[in-house]
Amino acid sequence: MNQINEDSKCIYTIERGDERGLLAVLEEHTSIPFDIKRVFYIYDTKEGIRRGYHAHYKTRQALVCVAGSCKVDLDNLRRQETIVLDKPNKVLLLEPNDWHEMYDFSPGCVLLVLASHHYDPQDYIREYEKFVEVYS
Repeated sequence: MNQINEDSKCIYTIERGDERGLLAVLEEHTSIPFDIKRVFYIYDTKEGIRRGYHAHYKTRQALVCVAGSCKVDLDNLRRQETIVLDKPNKVLLLEPNDWHEMYDFSPGCVLLVLASHHYDPQDYIREYEKFVEVYS
């Protein structure tokens, strides 16, 4: 059984700006509470498509829609929640023990993901039954 003490949560970045526009800042170990080892983004997702369908053994992530919006369903076996990412300064800090599914991507949505670990297929729990077994 894996034990995770943290719950996923939303934070808001510090915004700086003036008449020229806004700037949002993400920094490891300041706004992002982990080392950032990998950065990727999801874009051009077609209508009706869901992404994710997995949890992790160790990887923590920070998700932010830098353009557009999407929804994220979270399930850590203690609570189920839907988070709407609809502002470029709203960040979802995602813990490994959250089964997550992203969907309802708006046209032009770009979902940026900062990850605490490099890609490792062995870190993914892709079957919900296995997820329940690991985190029960």
